[in-house]
Amino acid sequence: MPPVMNPLRRGALAALAVVGGSWLLSPAMAQDGVWPQKPIQLVIPYPPGGSADLLARPLALQLQQQMGRPVLLEYKPGAGGTIASQYVARSKPDGYTVLMVLAAHAINDSLYPKLPYDTRKDFTPISLVAHLPMIVVGSNKLKARNIAELIAAAKASPGSLTFGSAGNGNTGHLAGEYFGNMAGVKMTHVPYKGSAGVVNAMLAGDIDLSFDSISTSIPHVRSGKMHALAVTSPQRSPLDASIPTVKEQGLPAFEVNGWYAILGPAAMPEAVTRKLSQEIATSLKNAPFKAQLEASGYEPVGSTPQALGRHIDAEIQRWSSVVAASGAKVE
Repeated sequence: MPPVMNPLRRGALAALAVVGGSWLLSPAMAQDGVWPQKPIQLVIPYPPGGSADLLARPLALQLQQQMGRPVLLEYKPGAGGTIASQYVARSKPDGYTVLMVLAAHAINDSLYPKLPYDTRKDFTPISLVAHLPMIVVGSNKLKARNIAELIAAAKASPGSLTFGSAGNGNTGHLAGEYFGNMAGVKMTHVPYKGSAGVVNAMLAGDIDLSFDSISTSIPHVRSGKMHALAVTSPQRSPLDASIPTVKEQGLPAFEVNGWYAILGPAAMPEAVTRKLSQEIATSLKNAPFKAQLEASGYEPVGSTPQALGRHIDAEIQRWSSVVAASGAKVE
């Protein structure tokens, strides 16, 4: 019997087909001069295969079906997402070039001494798309099976345990630093180019653990190739309620929740911003699509532009203290 395909992966493959031959438009194609009148470019700041990609592909397909125009994915990885952010910040503010950002967008504001853009002033908030819990996951060479054992191992040999992330300043990197500061332990950070690199290093046993998005690591936990120590969200994840939170295991103040949002360049027309925000909210209320995301651990949101702006402001403030405490800087 052939294996059952993960629903999110099935959506991703469908989105690939759409991107490859996307001029077969639906009957819903607008003909009245209202935006959108041409393909929309959704810029992704990380390589294919990571949690942003796994959300962006099915979202692009869903939006295309609703609006009747192609939503094309453009990957511009590098420099912790700042290359993609700079590209969009300098794009024409007509709604045809938008950006998917992660929590790293807020982290970069204090991590990089000289960003080529203003994190708030150079972008138009559109919608908070989803939250995604992170997971503390160990490779099979890590003997610790819970947070207490992890802390004990790290204290027994300071700096010997290695944790990987998708790059310097990435949410996984800062989550690891935040954990180390709170637990009073020292671990060695190993940066990779994207989440796929971290997963491959974990599978090969090149690193001990990672603070990764649950969507990318949980399949390997289920297969026995990695083991879960905890989730970093306030509550246990419905994706696997057997995995306890870090809070439950002795660090009650520790909480890191990944998030994904859509931004455009500054000065986008209000009508276009509102239209795209409403289309995203509508897509996330679509029952099959919502179930598809939840099956991979995403928690759909769909906010107003104003709510997203407030969220980003709060995240910038929160992560600035974490960056300062960690001493992390990227030149």
